[in-house]
Amino acid sequence: MQLSWLLATALLAVAASVPIDRPKAEKKAEETPPEPPDTGLYYHRYLQEVINVLETDSHFREKLQAANAEDIKSGKLSKELDFVSHHVRTKLDELKRQEVSRLRMLLKAKMDATMEQNVQIDHLGLLKQFEHLDPQNQHTFEARDLELLIQAATKDLENYDAAHHEEFKRYEMLKEHERREYLKSLDEEKRRAEEARFQELRQKHKEHPKINVPGSRDQLKEVWEETDGLDPSEFNPKTFFKLHDTNSDGVLDEQELEALFTKELEKVYDPRNEEDDMLEMEEERLRMREHVMKNVDLNQDRLVTLEEFLKSTEKKEFNEAGGWETVDETQVYSEAELQRFEAELAAQEVELGRRAEHLRRQHQDLQEQQVRLDAQKKEYQQAVLHMEQRKSQQGEAPGAPDPGEELKFQAQAPHAAPAEPAAPAAPAPEQNHVEPPQNQEPPPQPEVQIQ
Repeated sequence: MQLSWLLATALLAVAASVPIDRPKAEKKAEETPPEPPDTGLYYHRYLQEVINVLETDSHFREKLQAANAEDIKSGKLSKELDFVSHHVRTKLDELKRQEVSRLRMLLKAKMDATMEQNVQIDHLGLLKQFEHLDPQNQHTFEARDLELLIQAATKDLENYDAAHHEEFKRYEMLKEHERREYLKSLDEEKRRAEEARFQELRQKHKEHPKINVPGSRDQLKEVWEETDGLDPSEFNPKTFFKLHDTNSDGVLDEQELEALFTKELEKVYDPRNEEDDMLEMEEERLRMREHVMKNVDLNQDRLVTLEEFLKSTEKKEFNEAGGWETVDETQVYSEAELQRFEAELAAQEVELGRRAEHLRRQHQDLQEQQVRLDAQKKEYQQAVLHMEQRKSQQGEAPGAPDPGEELKFQAQAPHAAPAEPAAPAAPAPEQNHVEPPQNQEPPPQPEVQIQ
């Protein structure tokens, strides 16, 4: 098996899982390897890139052949990283720097959304919350990084299925909650019609062929006949195993097992039908795979060997299995769980209402502040205009002549050559202004001298 699946399944496989080099004659010129399955981990891309680089080193692959599951889990295999080639280590160093940079960007975005600006952030302290790399060394990929990556993948993948089941339960409860709330909004007649429609769709969904128990003889023989196109009377478990070991690594992994359930799932779920929920189909697929792993995978390494598979065919349950209960036939949640879920939703709604009211008040305060600012701005503009008018009036006052004052000035004739400047006349003695008597000729006009 490829090292990629070895790590993706918590690195619990044995050394026989290393890819087998086939003769060139068996290889197709244009054949491309299948895409590795998504582990669902938030560091899936980093994990896959590290795996791809490690697979290129022949020394590491040779050590993997001699390693067992305990060596991998304990970190013994990680120490072999010190002996890989230089260019592999260089690529791993670059991958780690890219991952650290990605995590820093995520942390910064999170802190910017929850904290005030200009706040110092301890990136090193925050990076410690990520368990799949060594935050103390942010530039080179060391044996400690591979060990942490293995441990983190092991723990996270073990909890992945449980988290998926819990998420599906919440989805089902939310769907039922929304249905009940919708019924409350209808009048009596429409409510009865909607209830009848719901029961009709539910009954229609249940009208499907018998679902065989996953991993049973009946289920495998159906795949043997309809998918493989072979005679059901010639069913052979060993041949079946080799046919569906698609990568010829000697084991059936989780994806290869889930592919066996496609025919059973198609009996129940059709994306074109309103009554069939595709999320329920994926939950059904997961339940089928878990059922087979529980009964066939004896060492619980998330892989089924040929020996384990053949032993399972000798069990009574393999030959005398009954029918399979689908998701809609099982009780995913209890009424008490639904009530707690609805109480949780109500509390969240109250909290959202409180926040919405707080934001509304803030918006109202901002609008009032804007009104005050607009009024202050208008007063300021009026005050500036008034001051400019006063300055303009004060600037024109000194230029206006007094009624009794002599006005002497020299004008220059147009197109005349400039003359020598005349000596400034002596200032006239100040005289008190006396109102001229009535019936007296007006005083002579001021003399205008033109130069």
